[in-house]
This record gives sequence, structure tokens and C-alpha cells, in this order.
Amino acid sequence: MDYISSREELRAVYKTPDAADVAVRKELRRLDGHCRSFIARSPFMLIGSSDGDGSADVTPRGDRPGFAAVLDDRTIAVPDRPGNNRLDTLENIVRNPAVGLLFLIPGMNETLRVNGDARITIDASLRERMAVEGKPAVSVVLVTVKAAYMHCAKAFMRSKLWKPESWPDRDALPTLGRIFRDQLAVDDTADETDQRLDEAYKKTLW
Repeated sequence: MDYISSREELRAVYKTPDAADVAVRKELRRLDGHCRSFIARSPFMLIGSSDGDGSADVTPRGDRPGFAAVLDDRTIAVPDRPGNNRLDTLENIVRNPAVGLLFLIPGMNETLRVNGDARITIDASLRERMAVEGKPAVSVVLVTVKAAYMHCAKAFMRSKLWKPESWPDRDALPTLGRIFRDQLAVDDTADETDQRLDEAYKKTLW
């Protein structure tokens, strides 16, 4: 199998967009009103990061719409809630600040992409500002925006992600408890593991 190993080889397959193309011109250096409005309505985002030594990670972040707060036209604050304490994203940010964010709004095929540099703060006033159900954020990721732009709808149109009629039957898929039992050879039954997970979700969602 042949592999592409240079930018020149890659551009021999894909044409280079003209500087006047919307695909190039749409990239902003700061958040405008449309970006702010999108983020304010988004309950879900993905954050990509890398340790700088070749290992990369993408993790979901979700909460009530507007959970990621726009502090100014160059800064986004993303609260970190209780999780499994792997800290893959946070440890990457400590080593390499470059991140990519993808904001989604349910039912909308277009997405907002933001690239920038991130830092982690445990500033008490900011953590309290981002509290939910009386529980402050554990920490807050501050992203300095370098690029922001809307991404077209093709991926969502092809996948039919928001079309319920295209969704698989959930009952035909294994539960996380069953997956853990098969992958980790735990002693508990799948039902017992699922019950523990459900209880943990109720207690540590925020």
C-alpha cells in the first residue's frame, strides 16, 4: 500500500483552495457575534489535544447549553466536571497548550470549530461562576482563540446523525457494563456493573 508522505503529494490529490474561496476567507481570528451565539446554544463539544510527543486525544464535554462561557472575543472558559480522573486532556494541556474545539448544537448540521492555546486555572471566582447545582467546576480550561470558523454540513448530512430513523436499535447494542465485563474480566455481572455506573452518574454528574 502506498502512503502520502509530503504536502506536495497530498495537494496532488486535493486541489489548493483559492485565497478568495469562502473555505479560506471564513477563518476568523476572534469570536464574532455568530460564534458567541453558537457557543451560547451549544450543550456539547469535543476537545482535541496532544502531549506534543506524538500521542493525541479527543474527549467529549457536555452540560447545559452555554456551559462554555465566552469571556471576551479571544477567550473561552470551559468548566471541568468530576470524571474518572484519567485527566488525559488536562495533562496534555499542561505539556502542550494547542487544542481544537468542535461545538455542536442538536439538530444543526453545521458546527463551530475553534483552534487555540489552552491553560488550566483553579481560580475560585471563575470556578464558582461556572457552578451547576451549587457545585463549582473542579477546574476551568481557558482557551485563547487563534482561529474560529463554521464547518459545513456534509459530515452530518452523510451520517444522518440527527435523523432518528437512521439510528440503530439501542437494545441490540451492549451496555457499558457488558463491555467492561468482556474487556476487563470483572467479577461482577453486567447488570451489577451497569447499576453501579447508574448510581455513580446520579451522584457525580456535577
